Amino acid sequence: MSRPIRTPSILPGFGLTLGFTTFFLGAIVLIPLAALVMKTASMGWRDFLDVVLDPRALASYRLSFGASLLAAALNGIFGFIIAWTLVRYEFPGRKLIDALIDMPFALPTAVSGIALTAVFAANGWIGQHIAPFGIKVAYTWIGVVVALTLIGLPFVVRSVQPALLEVQRDLEDAAETLGAGRFTIFRRIIFPTVMPALATGFTMAFARAVGEYGSVIFIAGNLPMKTEITPLLIVIKLEQFDYAGAAALGFVMLLMSFIMLLSINLLQTWGRRHVVAAGR
Repeated sequence: MSRPIRTPSILPGFGLTLGFTTFFLGAIVLIPLAALVMKTASMGWRDFLDVVLDPRALASYRLSFGASLLAAALNGIFGFIIAWTLVRYEFPGRKLIDALIDMPFALPTAVSGIALTAVFAANGWIGQHIAPFGIKVAYTWIGVVVALTLIGLPFVVRSVQPALLEVQRDLEDAAETLGAGRFTIFRRIIFPTVMPALATGFTMAFARAVGEYGSVIFIAGNLPMKTEITPLLIVIKLEQFDYAGAAALGFVMLLMSFIMLLSINLLQTWGRRHVVAAGR
């Protein structure tokens, strides 16, 4: 009896790749997170609560997570429109705009913060025109949202673009031939196809914004209880050699981010099942 001929793989076998994956994730992700938890556990329960429930810390949580959610929502809306424009239309400069989407990835975050501050300050290019109307962006929570929107935009656009390419144009044409309106085509054909990718982009933009530091500190003004984000508060704790306090704040950020990302993923899973059930 002849044995089946196995096609050689360019990668090592399952056991070796699984071992390498476990080792790499453990060294890069799990060990640092475990060190953060152990450092937090070295504090007494009362000291931990004093640090994480301090009014200044609570104000920083509200700003960090609230601004991150708002920025991710804005990126979900405008990132979808940008991806739609780049995928569905041919126009002069399309490739240049497509390349500019990735600039926030390559640009140092501190440079982004300085540029935004120069533009939206009271004497900046845009700030000087909106200041007479009582609109102030730099050194307010609005500036924090603007900075977080900038760094999160590529995640949504790059997630949605491949999904839009997969939308079957024949189905759209057939639906239009049968009398379906443009909104119905979008709601029944386009959005169900793009929704998982859009949710993924939203999740990544939110996660990126929660931990952002460099682009925010310049435009936020860093006023305690008003425009101070939690990552900045952690840095302040470290500069004061309060390592346990910094670890406690980091642990709270880690826990809250995990809960919010888990909730978003569960919602995304429910949405996929709902779409599949509706399509039956």
